[in-house]
Parts: sequence; structure tokens; C-alpha cells
Amino acid sequence: MSISKRVLTFFLAFVVLFVGNGIYCSADTDETPLSPQEQPTGTGETDVDTVPDMGLTCGSAVLMEASSGTVLYRMNESEELPPASVTKIMTLLLVMEALEAGNLALTDTVTISGYAASMGGSQVFLEEGEQMSVEDLIKCTVIASANDAAVALAEQVMGSETAFVERMNQRAAELGLAGAHFENVTGLDDDTENHVMSAMDIAVISRELIRHPLILEYSSVWMDTIRDGAFTLTNTNRLIRFYQGATGLKTGSTEKAKFCITATAERNGMTLIAVIMTAPSRDDRNSDAKKLFDWGFANWGVYRDAEEELGPVKVSRGLSDSVKGAKSTVTKVLPKSKIGSVEKQISLEPGVEAPIQAGTQIGTVTYLSDGEIIETAPILAAETVEEIGFWQLIGRMMKILLLS
Repeated sequence: MSISKRVLTFFLAFVVLFVGNGIYCSADTDETPLSPQEQPTGTGETDVDTVPDMGLTCGSAVLMEASSGTVLYRMNESEELPPASVTKIMTLLLVMEALEAGNLALTDTVTISGYAASMGGSQVFLEEGEQMSVEDLIKCTVIASANDAAVALAEQVMGSETAFVERMNQRAAELGLAGAHFENVTGLDDDTENHVMSAMDIAVISRELIRHPLILEYSSVWMDTIRDGAFTLTNTNRLIRFYQGATGLKTGSTEKAKFCITATAERNGMTLIAVIMTAPSRDDRNSDAKKLFDWGFANWGVYRDAEEELGPVKVSRGLSDSVKGAKSTVTKVLPKSKIGSVEKQISLEPGVEAPIQAGTQIGTVTYLSDGEIIETAPILAAETVEEIGFWQLIGRMMKILLLS
């Protein structure tokens, strides 16, 4: 090849690599990439517009789909009411979080205080100075709703019930529950002034609690024992034994609160949370929860689109000439009749300009049902592509020149 042709080739390669590729439409690279916590998942909380009259006996209720937080049914869901032992879902949430953080272990031995042993109501008759493992205390709290065990766990985690209750209220605020307020870890309400939660508060806490699979290992147990088989625990949640798919979670009853429950059940890959407050009797409470579950499972399902790699998208002026895209798993609660007919449309940018940070949106997936958009999900850059530097560009030009 003549020198003039080589020079021309070098010049054309420079134009293509450094200038020409800039013709691609680019995403706004000045935009701050989304962090993993901020990235939309396509699982918004869209409530159902119309529901039938359920004929419930309770004064307040919520039915929520757990994976998305979609509320399928609500009745007086924001009214702050005494929750009785349903309080313990917050107690147990903090215990599960302490276990996850490594600040507590199932095998830890707890020495029971006189204060914990003094608790009335539902109990396993712990004695001052008695020693019991954290795991057995969790069983007692979850299965038998033992107030003495709940206080013993609180003292083990935070040193005192007072400190634990303070953390309960902080955690409620972190979950955005402005009206929830705790005065103890048990739900005993003879002497309380403002110990309240709404049905929606309970649904939100329950959803957070079952993110810890360990809790369902205990809440799904009908009967167990402690003290080497000498003391039997029977689940206060009768749905565990008598409702197909029931997995937990917590019951409660006092004269103030009447009969309450937050219950979880799973069928065909969909988990529902049913909250009932102020039912007139235990049987009414269970019947109301069953009605919500039956209606939910009969009429609703979850559409799921798994996470996937998409693209690539062309990159101009980058160390790499393309970038891969990624979409997180999308879930959407839909009427059962619509799940099989969801259409999916993928739209990627024709090209982007370096630098591209991982997490930058480079496209959108749109989901449609009967021609209407029901959900969208971002396609995010799966990797960072830095802008090519001058000397790196020269090196690339020389390589092209030599190969030519």
C-alpha cells in the first residue's frame, strides 16, 4: 500500500472512531445512574378499583399481594386500632433483623429476667433465672404468642424492653408508618394509652417480616414442644391447620382489640397477606381471613417476567464499542384471565456516547394487556464503558493502519 493510501486510511479511521460514531442518539450521560436500591422494579402498588361486598364481620381489613405490595382489598385500612398480640410481628421483625446482622444467634442462651417472667396473658410460664435458647423463645413467641418469651427476646436484643420499644417505633417510622405507635413488645393493653396500628400498618410490617424465610419455618408449625418435650406449643393461628396454603403469621385478642389476625397463605406462586382487626370472635376472625384469601386466590394471579440480558447497544467514543443492558425481574398482579395475554415490547437506544456508567438507563420494556400499558421497566447498562483517551485512540489507529 502506498504512503498516501495509508495516510488516507489512518485519517478515515480516526474520523470513524472519534467523530463519526457520535451520530448515534445518546442517553443523557450527565444523569446520575440509579443505585440498586433506587432502580424501579416494575412492581408498583396499584390498588384494585372495584371489589365485591365480602360480608366481613370485622371493622378493618386489608388483603395484600406480598411480592409487589399491591392492595387487592381494603376496608377502614388506615384506622389506628389496638392490635393485641399482632404487635409481635414488629417484635419478631427486629429479632429477625438482629439474627441477620449477626447480633443474635439461634443457639444463644437467654437467662430469663424476673420482669420477663412476670408477664401475664399468653405465656409459657418462664421462671426467673431459667435458661432457654433464642430459637425456643422464638418458637414460643410465634407459635404460642407467649408474652414472657417476647419480652425475654427484647431484653436479649436491646438490653431492656424500653430500649426495644424505642427501636420498634424507629423501625415503624423507617417503614413510613406515621400512625403506628408501640408502648410494649407484647400487645398487652390494660395500661396502654397509645399502642396502635392500622390494618395497613400491619400488612406492611408483615410483608417486611416474611422477607425473612426463617419466620415461616416457625409460623407454619401447628404443634411443637420445648423443655425437652415437657411443654407443648399449639399454634394460635388455626388457619395453619385448616386452610390450604396457609403459612403463618400472627393472631391477637384482648377486650380492647377484640380478635385480630395477620395471616399469610401461598398458592400457585402467589403469596397473600390478609389482615383482620376488631372481629367479634375467633371464628369470625378466621372466617373473614378465609373469605379474603378465597376471593384473592380465585380472581388474581402474578405475572412474572424474569431478569434478563438485553442489547447490546452501540457506544461511540468508548473503550468498548457496545454495552449490554439488563432488566430486573418484573412482577405484576393481574386478573387471572389477563395473565396469559400480556404483550412485551423492548425499546433500546439506537446508540449512546461514552462515558456510560453501570445503571444508566439505555432502554425500556413495556408490558401491555388488551392494548393498554400495565407496566414499564427500565433497561439499565450492565457495565461501565469509559470514554476512550487520546493515546488509546492513537494506539487503535495504529493497529488499524498496520492491519491495513
